[in-house]
Amino acid sequence: MATSYRKESFLRNAQRLDALFLDVNTVPSIPVNNDDVLYAIEAKYQERPDILADKIYGSTRYWWVFAARNPDQLKDPIRDFQSGVEIYLPVESSVLRNGS
Repeated sequence: MATSYRKESFLRNAQRLDALFLDVNTVPSIPVNNDDVLYAIEAKYQERPDILADKIYGSTRYWWVFAARNPDQLKDPIRDFQSGVEIYLPVESSVLRNGS
């Protein structure tokens, strides 16, 4: 049975290992861009990258791009998304190119 994922999903290229499990997946990379903005996570977005993604990129489904662009700061994409942590916000063109 084939499973398809939305273009915004980091699982969109995942292969199935068998009927129940996905094989190892590689998260798409978000390249460094000179226009990326250094941003200190605000308290209202603590542990909620989905809400910030919706504000910036227009979809909660891009929550994963922050961890993909900032792997040293966000090893856990939810729990490490803490108020005051400085991350780079990828420019929209990089996100849409790698998320579609």
